[in-house]
Amino acid sequence: MFVTREKEDYADIVNMPRPEPKNHRRMPMIKRAAQFAPFAALSGFHEMIEQTIREHEESIEY
Repeated sequence: MFVTREKEDYADIVNMPRPEPKNHRRMPMIKRAAQFAPFAALSGFHEMIEQTIREHEESIEY
């Protein structure tokens, strides 16, 4: 079953203020940004591709 929603479905909550936590302070933006910073999930992949390119270029006869 596929459910489609329209922006009118959320008209009652769109302009509401964000809720503020009652038990703790918000995380500083710099720390929050660090959580979502990019990381090298494929470390070494770039070097492996460069090595493969070099090997293939060396095998080409002109």
